Amino acid sequence: MRLLLDENLPRRLRNHLQPHDVATVQDKGWSGIKNGRLLRLAELEFDALITIDSNMIYQQHVASFAIGLVVLHSPSNRLNDLLPLVADVLREVKVVSDGQVAHVGSWKK
Repeated sequence: MRLLLDENLPRRLRNHLQPHDVATVQDKGWSGIKNGRLLRLAELEFDALITIDSNMIYQQHVASFAIGLVVLHSPSNRLNDLLPLVADVLREVKVVSDGQVAHVGSWKK
């Protein structure tokens, strides 16, 4: 799978998402791009966008994009706080479909 890490996540997280092909927003030169445009760009090249920005699901109509969204719920975006979520992330990226949102970690609606 082709995965994109949002700019709010540490780049080193990609090393823990093997065997997937993982790029970062920074790698693509997309830093600072607003969420709607980012999703439009990402859907052309990636299967899923991984973010810690839980507001994205309220700001964007995710169902209209041809990419899955995996939202991480963690105390912070530090790598040590995110590592316990990796196994669940790896499971979710396999099943999240275009236009769907998967939540990983403690999430309250």
